[in-house]
Amino acid sequence: MRLPPALSLGLQVPMGLSTMRALSSFSSSTMRCLLIASALLLSLAAQAQVKVDDPWVRATVAPQKSTGAFMQLTATKPAKVVAASSPVADVVEVHEMKMVDGVMKMRAVDALPLPAGQAVALKPGSYHVMLMGLKNPIKAGETVPLTLTLEGEDKQRTVVEIKAVAR
Repeated sequence: MRLPPALSLGLQVPMGLSTMRALSSFSSSTMRCLLIASALLLSLAAQAQVKVDDPWVRATVAPQKSTGAFMQLTATKPAKVVAASSPVADVVEVHEMKMVDGVMKMRAVDALPLPAGQAVALKPGSYHVMLMGLKNPIKAGETVPLTLTLEGEDKQRTVVEIKAVAR
């Protein structure tokens, strides 16, 4: 069954009795499929809001329990990174490194601003994603899944799934 063109675009239009009957004949599984498809499209649209370039993670050696992840993020609209996670680590945070009174200091930040249209580099010696409490060493060539939680100016949160290669 095909929806009237206006309904497929999400527009409100007066419906006749035949349209209402057709819509009520949707099975619950059909409605579920439509809801899932809508959610996937919305998540793809959200992910398109931030472009991720060259994601990578620093490989580790056996006793190391932490490492950094690096990438370049470019948002189409103003946003900020407010959280990070990965199944390979117990704790994942966005960190900043900067010189304070002649000493390089690293600290977690509550949020990393992403101005619209401006690339923000997460790189060694600067902002980066810190993975702590690694469950296993990370070997060169492995792919490490990362999830960044973004918050827009409207306070809506979205997630960006990243596959970073260890080097």
